[in-house]
Amino acid sequence: MKIKDILDEASIIQDLRSTNKKGVLEELSNVLVERGKLPDRDKVVEVLLDREKLGSTGIGDGIAIPHGKMKGIKELATSFGRSIKGVNFESIDNKPTYLFFLLVAPENSAGIHLKALARISRLLKDPSFRNRLMGAKDRQDLFNIIAEEDEKV
Repeated sequence: MKIKDILDEASIIQDLRSTNKKGVLEELSNVLVERGKLPDRDKVVEVLLDREKLGSTGIGDGIAIPHGKMKGIKELATSFGRSIKGVNFESIDNKPTYLFFLLVAPENSAGIHLKALARISRLLKDPSFRNRLMGAKDRQDLFNIIAEEDEKV
């Protein structure tokens, strides 16, 4: 699986405005609702916050991969956001989070959901990739950096 198969440039937010977890989840969900990939922002945020109650999806090193499963959708929906200032996402290392990949999968689709999580985690382990994302000048640059890295691994 390639990230560019599940993420398009229009689903990238180059500078998240939110300063808290719920706000980030709303922004990342909203871009998918606006594009017709998800039906209802409030329901999506509820699903994601329920998942966060099990443990933060802020995995450390400035990264969070909020994810959940939802009834009524047919395919995996993915967005990406970057916060220049950083957000308290209750990350496992208690440090601010800057890079967010949001995944919402159909309720009965464990395979693609897990593959996407694994792929994103693998890419984001590379500090130079994270630094390039933080230094990107705009949405197109962010998408190109993700696509380039996606081809390497």
